[in-house]
Amino acid sequence: MMAQNTEVRKRPQLREVEGIPLQTATVDNWSQIQKFEAKPDDLLICTYPKSGTTWIQEIVDMIEQNGDLEKCQRTIIQHRHPFIEWARPPQPSGVEKAKAMPSPRILRTHLPTQLLPPSFWENNCKFLYVARNAKDCMVSYYHFQRMCQILPDPGTWEDYFETFISGKVCWGPWYDHVKGWWEIKDRYQILYLFYEDLKRDPKQEIQKVMKFMGKNLDETVLDTIVQETSFEKMKENPMTNRSTIPKSILDLSISPFMRKGTVGDWKNHFTVAQNERFDEIYRKKMEGTSVNFCLEL
Repeated sequence: MMAQNTEVRKRPQLREVEGIPLQTATVDNWSQIQKFEAKPDDLLICTYPKSGTTWIQEIVDMIEQNGDLEKCQRTIIQHRHPFIEWARPPQPSGVEKAKAMPSPRILRTHLPTQLLPPSFWENNCKFLYVARNAKDCMVSYYHFQRMCQILPDPGTWEDYFETFISGKVCWGPWYDHVKGWWEIKDRYQILYLFYEDLKRDPKQEIQKVMKFMGKNLDETVLDTIVQETSFEKMKENPMTNRSTIPKSILDLSISPFMRKGTVGDWKNHFTVAQNERFDEIYRKKMEGTSVNFCLEL
């Protein structure tokens, strides 16, 4: 039993770039990432981890394919939109995949604004940001880190609570990430959406995305997109549920990639004391920003 445990413990540690913890392979590939050449017609999907990335990717892809389900099944979701900072040699990096992709490209990132390759700003690209409330985000990230073998072991829920509130997780503090994108949203072409709004009124939010992408799809197509991007549908879809990824990377027997997709699951994890402590830290960290989050529907 003991030997098995030490096996489990061999999980990679993170390294920092400008104080932001990132995966080692990303840091090793940093100059290539920073030199990335964005194009004016790129659309970059930006999210903090576990904020509905796969969901918004599928929505964007369905809009891009005019609701054609067959085209959306062409390949698994992570191959459709190159992940800029992804690096896992000897596989092609996110930058290499993006370079090989014909325009108009849809790309994605978890990077905070200050670490984004400068060419995205210089080319005035379109950015689609999805934010999710910090408490649900923490719970989801915790379960993801338990099964994601290429991120550090999260330890117990109590341990992880401390790691998350201190911002020592991959891609850095939640607070700075959501604030950073919120504060510049009027200076660039940024559509800033909330996970909770997508849950509450998917049709309305999907319409916003459609308009932002310059598409004009009719009502029936829109209804199909709403239907096909529901959590239940995506959880069953091998193209979106990550079931094709090797166990050495994502061990879905520990926790499914698409776990609950709800708003308010934090109540099943936070103790009263943790909740009070979190609220206090949250108030300090989010002071002076006008961004507001919904914690239950």
